[in-house]
Amino acid sequence: MKKIVLLLTVFLSMSNLNAQTTTVDILKDWERAKAYTKEYLDAMPESGYSFKPTKEMRSFSGQVLHLSDAIYGFVGSATDEKPPVGLGDLEKSGDENKASVTAKVMASYDFAINAIKKYPNAKLSEPIKLFGQFNMNRAQVVNKCFEHQTHHRAQTTVYLRLVGATPPAEKLF
Repeated sequence: MKKIVLLLTVFLSMSNLNAQTTTVDILKDWERAKAYTKEYLDAMPESGYSFKPTKEMRSFSGQVLHLSDAIYGFVGSATDEKPPVGLGDLEKSGDENKASVTAKVMASYDFAINAIKKYPNAKLSEPIKLFGQFNMNRAQVVNKCFEHQTHHRAQTTVYLRLVGATPPAEKLF
């Protein structure tokens, strides 16, 4: 019986180790997301950066700057890395210049990638209270941020189609 319990304990410990996400795995996804987002930014013509499908919606530029603001906020919270901009400042800037917006968005991905790269795997499971409201561990915060940037990048597919541009092909891997 002791052998079975010991064997089961070892097996469960090993499967738990394999199930944990590491910063190396996370970084691969963030590098891919950065390249994919850049393709979206490149696909939109300069004139489309101010485009809004309806007056109530964000412009294309507003969508990607909002995405960037969130990257700074979420990843900064998860890794204790201080963002170089205040929360919401990029979107509030109203910037609609393609080159400038592209540089700001790429800088937010660089911030995330560098912060995650420096962050120790062992601390990813630490609990935090995101934005003073949500109890989750640091890896979950990074995952929520990834989900958020994917959501807003996906919204810009419609913007590209509405201005006659072709969105990039899917990049799941």
